[in-house]
Amino acid sequence: MSEWIGTGLLTSTHEKWFHRRKMLTPTFHFSIIQDYSHFGQACRETAMGIQVNAQLGHNNEYVHAVKRISEITWNHMKFPWLWLKPIWYLTGLGFEFDKNVKLTNDFVRKVIQERKELLSEEGESDRKRKAFLDLLLTIQKEKKTLSDEDIREEVDTFMFEGHDTTSSGIGFTILWLGFNPDCQKKLHKELDEIFGFASDQSPTMDDIKKCTYLEKCIKESLRMFPSVPLIARRLSEDVTIDHPSGQKIVLPAGLSACVSPIAAARDPRAYPDPNTFNPDNFDIDAIAGRDPYAYIPFSAGPRNCIGQKFAILEEKTVLSTFFRKYEVESLQTEENLRPIPELILRPYNGIRIKIKRRESTDYVVL
Repeated sequence: MSEWIGTGLLTSTHEKWFHRRKMLTPTFHFSIIQDYSHFGQACRETAMGIQVNAQLGHNNEYVHAVKRISEITWNHMKFPWLWLKPIWYLTGLGFEFDKNVKLTNDFVRKVIQERKELLSEEGESDRKRKAFLDLLLTIQKEKKTLSDEDIREEVDTFMFEGHDTTSSGIGFTILWLGFNPDCQKKLHKELDEIFGFASDQSPTMDDIKKCTYLEKCIKESLRMFPSVPLIARRLSEDVTIDHPSGQKIVLPAGLSACVSPIAAARDPRAYPDPNTFNPDNFDIDAIAGRDPYAYIPFSAGPRNCIGQKFAILEEKTVLSTFFRKYEVESLQTEENLRPIPELILRPYNGIRIKIKRRESTDYVVL
């Protein structure tokens, strides 16, 4: 992974990680996110501030390269014999990986130079809403702490972390609402009250804040099937944990430890019916009485996901626009869903749904 994204926020450790985290946290401050008033355009615009237009077809080289890098990386993790360089390259995967890494890195470096020139021409006041890359370039200019290669690492990191994870979350939320028509009706009612029936209105930040039931549905979907199925850490120091028997167990420094967000979120001590989709699990009262580590789709602790608030806003924007006009029915059963824990959690047979345009309100107005 580090051969692609270098040692950005995801893969760096110790002082470098601490410095990067401290520096990048303000770029995801709520006041920055609020500047994205035109969410439709913002969701189509990448972290680099350009229109990749991936939604117009499957031929975009950058999008395809990112996808293949993720797939090849997962194969490298699964099959230990690929860790041997001769076998890695004899299979052809090593050469394909290197080719796609070069393509993505060259693309991002080119965009960095173009954005530098554009920002220099625009001036500071001409562009109120800045893309992630613009914010990094501003930090570089003002603080002189980032090189172009540092910026490239962080852009690649956030394109990897924020691309498939968000689409996975959106897809599973649609699927779960297709399994649960009563929840879908509640959502339609909320959206109609905020936007009007089948409205084309572009969502504002205030509109998105009002979509409280939608947020519960998204969070419940992430509880059932978190986008990242496994969180791995290498211990930098000895850690002592208490076993239920009362014995203390010492995990030595250097050990790789893995935590499953799925297992944590299916604990019956935290969720009364853990295998049932229930957005009410995220009512204020329910959250207040629950161990916060029983819900960790964005990890937890100091290395939690820096963009989790933005991710939820992104999902709410897309889903509020979709469910205003459509209703869905899942054509699979929950039992046959079979999620596959790759780098990003995916359904084995894809997502099969029937989409129907809403002709009228599907709830009773009292």
